[in-house]
Amino acid sequence: MRRIKFYRTGSGKCPIELFLDSPSARHARKVTWVLRLVERLDSISQQFLKKLAGSNDVWEIRVQISGVAYRFLGFFERGSRLIPKNAFAMKQQKTP
Repeated sequence: MRRIKFYRTGSGKCPIELFLDSPSARHARKVTWVLRLVERLDSISQQFLKKLAGSNDVWEIRVQISGVAYRFLGFFERGSRLIPKNAFAMKQQKTP
């Protein structure tokens, strides 16, 4: 089982918490649901969690809802603690 602990700056600010204040309530529920999946499931689909190719152990939590992709980038500490450090959202282009 993994444990997610958001990164905090030296002054105590948490960029992920600030980011999570921006999505709609519906999107925030889906993000929370995926974060709980990542924590609770031993085996999780790459649809939700994957190591970035060519990275030095950078992991990505992925959430997709209503044409918006939310990404949380972080690293593992002590084997099972996942520390998301940055987050962003992007609208997805519809393919013709």
